[in-house]
This record gives sequence, C-alpha cells and structure tokens, in this order.
Amino acid sequence: MMFRDRGIEIKTREQILSMRKAGLVVGRTLELLRGAVRAGITTGELDAIAEDNIRSSGATPSFKGYHGFTGSICASVNDEIVHGIPGDRVLADGDLISIDCGAIVDGWHGDAAITVPVGEVDAELLELARICEESMWRGFAAARLGARLSDISAAVEAHVRANSSYGIVEDFVGHGIGSAMHQPPNVPNFGRPGRGPKLVEGMALAVEPMLTLGKQDNHTLEDDWTVVTDDGRYAAHTEHTFTLTPAGPWVLTALDGGESHLADLGIKFGALAD
Repeated sequence: MMFRDRGIEIKTREQILSMRKAGLVVGRTLELLRGAVRAGITTGELDAIAEDNIRSSGATPSFKGYHGFTGSICASVNDEIVHGIPGDRVLADGDLISIDCGAIVDGWHGDAAITVPVGEVDAELLELARICEESMWRGFAAARLGARLSDISAAVEAHVRANSSYGIVEDFVGHGIGSAMHQPPNVPNFGRPGRGPKLVEGMALAVEPMLTLGKQDNHTLEDDWTVVTDDGRYAAHTEHTFTLTPAGPWVLTALDGGESHLADLGIKFGALAD
C-alpha cells in the first residue's frame, strides 16, 4: 500500500519497481529518439516513433491527451523551453531540440527529458546542454535520506552559477511523480539548502533543470502550451525520475539506474533491482 505524508505520495518497494518499468520504457524511447534526430525529420515523425515504441512496450504515453495535449512527447526547438507540440516542424542543422517523454505501466509513471543537437551545432549550445544535464546530476548527488528537498534545488543552482551565466527558468519546476505524472512536492532548480520536506524512502521525484542562454523570462504561445524565451535565445531541458534507497539514489528513467554518472561524482547508486 501507499500513504501520503503532507500530500506527498510515499510508495512501497513494489510500487517503486513498477515505476522502474515505466522509467525503462521512457529511457529506451528517448535513446531511440536521440538516434532518430536529424536534419529533415519533423517533430511529428519523432512523436510517432515515440508513441509506437511506448505502446509496443506495453505502456501508455503519459502526455497524450493530458489536459488536451496532442502529442506523446514534448518537442521544444531552439528558443522553446518546454511543452512544444510535435507537428510538421522540420528540424535543420544547427537546431537544438529538447524532447520530454512520459510513460505509464500498471498505473505508475516515468518522466524524463533530453536535449539533442541537430547536425553541426554551435559550441555554445553544446555547452548549454552539457551544463543543464550536469546540474541535474549534481541535484541527485545532493539527495540522501534525511536531507531536505531544497538540497537538490540548491545543488542544481550552485552548479549552474559556478559554470555559467545562464538563466535558470523559475516558472517551471520538477515535481513529485508516481500514480500521477505531476504530484507534490514541487522541485525548483534554485534555492537555499536545508528547507522543505525531508527526503524519505518511497518518495519519487522528477528533477528537471531548464536553462537559457540569455534571461530566464518567458511566455506561452497562443497554442497555450509552447513556452518560449522572451529574448529569443536558445534553451535546454534535461530531466530524470529518481528515488532514494538506503544505498543511495536510483534514477528510474536512466537505463543503468544512474550508476555511471553518480560514480563519476563519487556517489553510490541504490538500485532495488536490475
């Protein structure tokens, strides 16, 4: 069974294992899409690849139909930060695309995102994507049982501030996840350590930094979904779903559970399976 602590869903071991199944579907789908990204492909074609892979894996796309969203992925290109609707947009050399993907297995969700260069991309964009991903892993490395939620947020922000002048998007944040895609608590990508709910076994969180080359100010387009930077400069978005065990973080949407990235940071990962 599960219970809630201050509105936060606390999962059993078996429920976390179901989330791992969903996470693996998401992770494998994103790797498939990473390989499919090229100049000339449309975001709609990427969406079709994702939906086919999710459904053929025995899962259901989390995003399709969510509050009316029409895609199985979010495909956000260049100055689009998040929630880009897949369609007839054709990718071109030099583009930067963030792909967000979710899947449901036996009622349990996985959610992750990657940022992928299209062909030859400016070095500053590759650096933006690199720092975005690194900051997420620093957030996981700061998570431990008994610590506070904002320790994750502070670690993300500290890595970005120490290595860049990028904008950290504040209007969109990470979140709890489990029997629903978006749950309490919010997980900002900025803040002071030592605040917020205590990190305990059975919590599952999606950590998702969104960075911009310029200012973090943004607005939503007339489609009521796509969020773009006000200054037109490019953005990157990275996300993984993770949980904590007594042995350490377990990244449910990473194919290796996060072992390799965490090892690089001197952190043991805490898989319950695999």
